[in-house]
Amino acid sequence: MKKYLIGLSAIALSATPALAHHPLGGLPMETFTQGVLSGIGHPLLGFDHLFFVIAVGIAALYTGRAKLAPAAYIAAMVGGCLLMASGTSLPMKEAVIALSLLVVGGVVLSGRALGLVPAMVLFAGFGLFHGSAFGDSIATQEAAMGAPVLIGYLLGLGVLQYAIALGAGWVAKTLW
Repeated sequence: MKKYLIGLSAIALSATPALAHHPLGGLPMETFTQGVLSGIGHPLLGFDHLFFVIAVGIAALYTGRAKLAPAAYIAAMVGGCLLMASGTSLPMKEAVIALSLLVVGGVVLSGRALGLVPAMVLFAGFGLFHGSAFGDSIATQEAAMGAPVLIGYLLGLGVLQYAIALGAGWVAKTLW
């Protein structure tokens, strides 16, 4: 167990924000496939993103919306990314993202269910801001990447985040 924790700690400490956005070794995304790979790598290489998606899955389970709430988060995340890519920025993005960490963490800690409407508003609202941040980091750095690359990125990111959220909810349900 000690070896496992030491290895996991070493991996976590070696991650940098830049790695979360470019799992292609720092090379720009130029194809649909590279976009998919970058989207898949984003939550895996950026542990802050990975932990948030895990918290989304657990919080969604507690709200009684284990499949629907992560889907709402991801759909709104894609929408936020596309808004940013089209030049529309959301105000106070970083503050809302920080708030989302506190609120989703609070839902996980409370273990209380939310009704359908509050759960969807919560997850979709936060997804919109997280997506805008993804769009900001990708679209501004890769302005000339083109639609196929962005679509590939969002596809890889969305599918993997949904799988992680569902898996985290399943693990939480099984263990608790």
